[in-house]
Amino acid sequence: MKNMKALQHFWQDESGQDLIEYSLLMAFLAVASIGILSGARNAVNGIWHTANADLVTANTVAAS
Repeated sequence: MKNMKALQHFWQDESGQDLIEYSLLMAFLAVASIGILSGARNAVNGIWHTANADLVTANTVAAS
């Protein structure tokens, strides 16, 4: 009987619930941020290559 009451008390105890919820929220935000940043990396890489090609062309024209 004593074990049953201890089990019921453990089952109804919600003292760590907030910590678990915030941890899950932070894990979701980390995964979402990684997804967003990997997509942004491709966009920035494309802009960088375009700007680099334009600067090489401008340098070639200026040197002629």
